[in-house]
Amino acid sequence: MFWKKIFRSDKAAEKEKDQREKQGQEQEEEHQPEQKTEEAERGFFKRLVSGLEKTKQGFVDKVEGIMTGRKVDEELFEELEEALIQADCGVETSLYLVDQLRERSRAEKITESEALKGVLIEEIVRILQKNAEPLRAPQEAPYVLMVVGVNGAGKTTTIGKLAYRFKQEGARVLLAAGDTFRAGAIEQLEVWANRVGVDLIKHKEGSDPAAVAYDAINAAKARKTDILILDTAGRLQTKVNLMSELGKVHRVVQRELGRDLDEILLVVDATTGQNALSQAKIFSEAVPVTGIALTKLDGTAKGGIVLALANELNLAVKLVGVGEQYEDLQDFDPNTFASALFGRQEKMLDKD
Repeated sequence: MFWKKIFRSDKAAEKEKDQREKQGQEQEEEHQPEQKTEEAERGFFKRLVSGLEKTKQGFVDKVEGIMTGRKVDEELFEELEEALIQADCGVETSLYLVDQLRERSRAEKITESEALKGVLIEEIVRILQKNAEPLRAPQEAPYVLMVVGVNGAGKTTTIGKLAYRFKQEGARVLLAAGDTFRAGAIEQLEVWANRVGVDLIKHKEGSDPAAVAYDAINAAKARKTDILILDTAGRLQTKVNLMSELGKVHRVVQRELGRDLDEILLVVDATTGQNALSQAKIFSEAVPVTGIALTKLDGTAKGGIVLALANELNLAVKLVGVGEQYEDLQDFDPNTFASALFGRQEKMLDKD
């Protein structure tokens, strides 16, 4: 597992192995986790397909209509470009995709639009794979994950779902309520902490977020916590104040930790469309964002924003959320996403 293999000692692992052998459960233990993993993956794929239904109706169906039963010509490329832009793929990314299709249609002598569909999916996967990477593996405890983003993007829910996920993997998890300015933010995170069954570090509303971060790091060390997830403010009076406050929190965490943070995740609401790009640029100016958690994909017809984020920001989309259940926040996989989006088992690019 993600956590146990890093934080448990070799002696502890050997001891558990001996116990399994004595109880005669080794064979059962070998096969059961794999079966559960496969079932979980199939379950999430179904939820992903369902969650992308609005995007399929607003984007994929339109593309399918454009690329069915037609000759490959400039009119087709122009219509496709318009459809991509309307799906919030971004102007830059849409132009790039269509240019790639033009070049490949000439090089591969593609004359029928049906044959071009597979090429489009390949190019989409290629864009998504460009910066694709999962959450960074933990190197030492505590693993510190700082979560940033505007209010309403789903920060608190994302933190709660991550806490649930990591606790299920056997990690000792600690949350820190660093969004001290928004009314009810601390209480909201506390509800999640209680629901998931993890500890919470909090101060009074209006307290210095950097002080919360300071206490959280030292508490994580003292309690031998595996992972600390730090919430942050999503809206202050001005952009300058927001950047200044986030920068201060980041410096305090670095200083007390004695190293860089493991992850700084930007939570982005997929329904905001192109605003997601400007949010990512602003937050990246304040702190060194390492990846994106894209929420509420099930609520938008413009899921093409995934392409724009991956292509124009050089940031990995690491997590996607397609529902309200704990398991509806999962690692982002380009091939799985494209397969769910287009509803076809096309030949995808190799992951490596």
